[in-house]
Amino acid sequence: MNSVLTNPPAMTALRNLSFIQRSKDMVQNHVSTGLRVTGAVEDASNFTIAQGVRTEIRAIDAVITGLNNAKGVATVGIAGATAVSELMADIRAKITEGANPGNTAQQQQILQNDYAEMVAQFRQILENSTFNGENILIEVAIPFNLAVGTVNDINVLSNVNGGTLTVRGQRLDVSYARLNNEDISSSANALTALGVWETEMTNIGTALGELGADMRALNLQTEFLESQRDAVEEGLGNIVDANMARESARLTAFQVQEQLAVQTLGLANQRPQTLLGLFQ
Repeated sequence: MNSVLTNPPAMTALRNLSFIQRSKDMVQNHVSTGLRVTGAVEDASNFTIAQGVRTEIRAIDAVITGLNNAKGVATVGIAGATAVSELMADIRAKITEGANPGNTAQQQQILQNDYAEMVAQFRQILENSTFNGENILIEVAIPFNLAVGTVNDINVLSNVNGGTLTVRGQRLDVSYARLNNEDISSSANALTALGVWETEMTNIGTALGELGADMRALNLQTEFLESQRDAVEEGLGNIVDANMARESARLTAFQVQEQLAVQTLGLANQRPQTLLGLFQ
């Protein structure tokens, strides 16, 4: 059709150019983001799947964060219980010294003062065994007494399905209170204190065992979740990650096609100019 109003070849060339430019823009987006699927418009089904996988990854990360916080509490608790256990060896030695009937009254008083200082250090260790406001070695409401109290268990999510793990709280403040009620101001009192020491040393050992077991459970679950997250991320990559070598080749091809389309459009736009020759 010889018309200056309608130019079908130019329209065709323009459509081709627009398509090529849109395709090139999409490939450039893949290259800049590293993603093959960047939105629902591009690939609704895979984008929806990818969003669900991303949500699962975030949930796993949240669980891992909670486990790491619980591990912090458990680590500080184990450190405190270990320090107390080591201190108990010194307390035992001091009690044994106090049980010697050959001590003078002055010597016995010196030993009693040392014993009281060590027991006070016992309490200080327990008070300082706090992480993020949590202390699993002492009773929640009224610590450092012999009354029945509530242990400070720490419950934490262990998976995205609502499972939990527990770091069991310990009443080592009761061990302190019992030792604090004793004295070694005489050899007879020291022998009585020795019996209390033996009981509390057993309790401290039990506490260390439980804390160690709980810590191992936290470590194992954290390692499992980290492996699970890595596997899920790998699956997500298979869905949405762009093949950069392929995208580079496609981008080069579209750049060449764009140049050719521009030239074709230019030739098509020159067609109406030939009609001027009919009027000369």
